[in-house]
Amino acid sequence: MGIRYDLWLDPDDVARHRAVEADLERFFMERFADFPHIRLFGEDPYDYDAPFNRLYDVLMARAGEYCERQWGYVPTPEQLNRTFFRAVGRSNKFIRDPDDGDPSRHDA
Repeated sequence: MGIRYDLWLDPDDVARHRAVEADLERFFMERFADFPHIRLFGEDPYDYDAPFNRLYDVLMARAGEYCERQWGYVPTPEQLNRTFFRAVGRSNKFIRDPDDGDPSRHDA
């Protein structure tokens, strides 16, 4: 099987890569709107059945298909992952537990 990722095949087409990544981020934001609020952290972050982890797997597959259909572009797993988490950071659909290990979220 040969290399299919557009970023690897044509690394100098920076404008196209950025346009696809911006569209992927919008794609994820639109998909998040279809779901109720989702808790980011729980008892076990490695639980494959946790809502966030199931959502991640499904949306990675859908985003790859979307890119190929819409752009004729095959994104790298890293592009998908990065744009997904940028969208998570911008979205108001994800909630965090008060005690999630982030020292900036604790009361002094």
